[in-house]
Order: sequence, then structure tokens, then C-alpha cells
Amino acid sequence: MGQTLFEKIWDSHIVEETQNEPSLIYIDRHLIHEVTSPQAFDGLRMNNRKVRRPDLTIATMDHNVPTTDRSLPILDQTSSIQIKTLEKNCKDFGITLFGMDSPNQGIVHVIGPQLGITLPGATIVCGDSHTSTHGAFGALALGIGTSDVEHVLASQTMWLEKPKPFEIKVKGKRKNPHAVTAKDIILSIIKNIGTGGGNGTVIEYRGEGITDLSMEQRMTICNMSIEAGARAGLIAPDEKTFDYLRGREFTPKNYESLVDTWRDTLHTDSDAKFEKEFTLHIDDIAPQVSWGTNPGMTCDVTESVPSPDEYSKGDTNQKKGAEKALEYMDLKSGTSIMDIKINRVFIGSCTNARLDDLIEASKVIQGNKVSSEVQAMVVPGSQMVKKQAEELGLDKIFIDANFEWRESGCSMCLGMNPDILSPGDRCASTSNRNFEGRQGNGGRTHLVSPVMAAAAAINGHFVDVRELELN
Repeated sequence: MGQTLFEKIWDSHIVEETQNEPSLIYIDRHLIHEVTSPQAFDGLRMNNRKVRRPDLTIATMDHNVPTTDRSLPILDQTSSIQIKTLEKNCKDFGITLFGMDSPNQGIVHVIGPQLGITLPGATIVCGDSHTSTHGAFGALALGIGTSDVEHVLASQTMWLEKPKPFEIKVKGKRKNPHAVTAKDIILSIIKNIGTGGGNGTVIEYRGEGITDLSMEQRMTICNMSIEAGARAGLIAPDEKTFDYLRGREFTPKNYESLVDTWRDTLHTDSDAKFEKEFTLHIDDIAPQVSWGTNPGMTCDVTESVPSPDEYSKGDTNQKKGAEKALEYMDLKSGTSIMDIKINRVFIGSCTNARLDDLIEASKVIQGNKVSSEVQAMVVPGSQMVKKQAEELGLDKIFIDANFEWRESGCSMCLGMNPDILSPGDRCASTSNRNFEGRQGNGGRTHLVSPVMAAAAAINGHFVDVRELELN
């Protein structure tokens, strides 16, 4: 019997395997940042251990970094300590760090692919749940906890129970690719299979609706695999993948010979079997807006907020969750999504802060002004993205429309820095999670695509971007 892409990558990285027990897996790349690594380095010091492969370990700071003037001191004491601690740990253990002043600094899941650190067929780990982003390149990319971070630092391996392969097919090609985006595809998938639909699996996204996407759009899809409960997400590499990575700063010197191997091996065999399957038709997808407090609580922009009974379909726990979500979000069932007013807009995060995202949002913004009722900000995913966007004049488009144009970082995605919502703020956000308090205590988050966020900033409420005439 043939193998899935996931099974091929898994088998090629097994160090030790025992039936019905976790396997020891070799790790090709270890990405670290300032939040989940300090305790891991402390553990190494306590046990007098070194980092086994500092050359395969790459660090950046992203969660706590300020996105305003970086020449000023960091006022938050915890953030300042974590950033200084990462600098010391990388210096002590000989690890490459893209620090605050580096032109390569940025969100870890943005800079990995940009720099050619992310490679097809590789195993990649990071102490961050959205490591699944790198699966867009045909890599098995896993978020891990701090204890695993220490284990990987010390041994370049980790123990892992083998997930099951899950196929999600997206059939057809988008008729309006500007308005119906990768974010809408993944939100539609999560809405349909639920936030637990991928539990215990690695999802492989397949079909014309996926291969038609750019690499940056594929990263958006894989990024939110975690929101569907999956351990990771994968897309088989193709010529778009190989072209994207060619000539990057850290791309291997023997790249072309690697590409020849990847073409032959990194795909799911025609007779391979998946444990689970789901199919989504592209024509069924509209621009999406989340209304609740998890990404599965999402509907079409043209729909209304569902009642708890409608949403739960007889499931008592789901009904209670919907009731609690509506109370937190201060929404009533039957309210049209397009009648929901917002006062904050955030375009950024490891989900939607790449150059493609900013270009698409700028098409909506150009020639318009942000509503007087809205505070809007754009936070590029990396310093490289920021530089490229400024070379295209995107910063001027956003600033002229009264958006704030910031430095790179995780920013308002998780409220671990000064960029937070105040209680009662309602935000159209391009991030990946709309949990209670995720973007600030009492803040209310609606997950949308960059173009939907841009349109909401102008109008002060959600609109159907398919109806817009672009300048």
C-alpha cells in the first residue's frame, strides 16, 4: 500500500520506534523565540548540557517586541526581561538570533520561509502552536511545549505519538480571488469540521482550490490547522514551492539536487489511505466573519448571527458555549453580520501579515479613509515585509487613509505587548484566535481576511467585499 506525504516524512525521521508507544523523531530545524525558551535554557544550565545543534537552531523575538519606536526603552518589565534573556541565552549557547535591530527580525513563522530556513520534507518545531504554518512547504511542522523545547535543544530529537493522516480536499478554483481568500477557505473548513475536527491528525490539504493558491496564501491555510484541532497541516510541494525558496539567504547550496529528490518523493501515493476525509467546494465559500469566541463560530458575511439552537444542532455543550459566546461578544441572535459595528482594526499576525496580504488590503484602502469611529493599524510580519511594502508605496496608501503603520511583531494577535484592546472594544482582526480576552481583557474579536478588515475599517462595520469597486 502507498503512503501519504505525512507518513513518508515521519518514516524518514524515525530514530527509535516501539509499537504502541511514542516514537523518537529527528528534528531538522528548531525555531525559538523569547516566550517559551527561557525555562528550557535554564534546564540546560542546571544539567550542564549544551545545545546539540546550534547551527540548526534559529531565534528571533516577536511576541513581546514593541511595534512603535524601537529606539525607546521597553516599558513593560516582563517583556524587557524576556527579550534580554533571549539575547543572553543565544550568546551563551552560540545560537543565531535575529534581534530587535536585525533586518531579518519578524514573526518566527514569517521569517522561516522568507529566509529559506523552512524546507520541504523537513521536520520543524517551535514553542508556538502556529508552527503548522511551515507545512505549506511540505514540512512536518509542530508546535511544542517548553519541556520539549529543552529536549530538542539538548538532543535534536523529540518523543511524539504518531498522528493519523486526514485529507481535506478543496475542489474548484475561486472566481473572485481578491474577495474570497485563503482565510475564508480555512475559516470555512473549521466552521464545517469544528475546532475538534482534526484532533489527533495531520491534515493534508489537497485539490485545485489549494494548488491554485500562492505560497503566502498556503501559509494562511496551514497556519490555522491548529484551530481545527490538528497537530499540523501539510501541502505537498510543487513548482510554486520550489520557485519561492530558490535563492533565499539560507537556502542550501545544493538546492537544485534537493528539488529533484523532492519532486520524486514528496507527494501522497495514489493508493495511500487517509484515516479521515472531508471535501469543500470552492463555490460554497463566501467572505467569512467569526461571531463567537472560537474560530468555528463563523458564518458568511451575508448571514446573521445564529441562535444557540441553530449553532449547536442538538449538542447541549455546544449550545451552552454559544450562549456564553453571545453574552461575551454582546451580540443577539438574528443580527445581520453587516450590521455589526467595529471600532478597531488589526491587519497583522503570522496568519495574515505577509506582502500578499498587505497588497490585497491596500487595493481596498487606496483612495479611501478610515471611519472616524475606527482606530486601524497595520503590523507587517517581518522587517523584510515592511521594507518590501514600503518599496511598493503601501505604507503611504495606509498612512494616507489614517491607518497606523507599525514595526514588525506579533502585536495585537495575542495581547502580550502594548498593542491590546480595551474592554468593550470590537475588532476586525486578521489573526487566528478569537478567544475571550485573547487581544486584551474584555476585547471582542471578529476573525476576517485582510480585505474584509480593510473594508470594515473604511465603513465602520462589516461589508461584503465582493460588492466593492476597487480603485
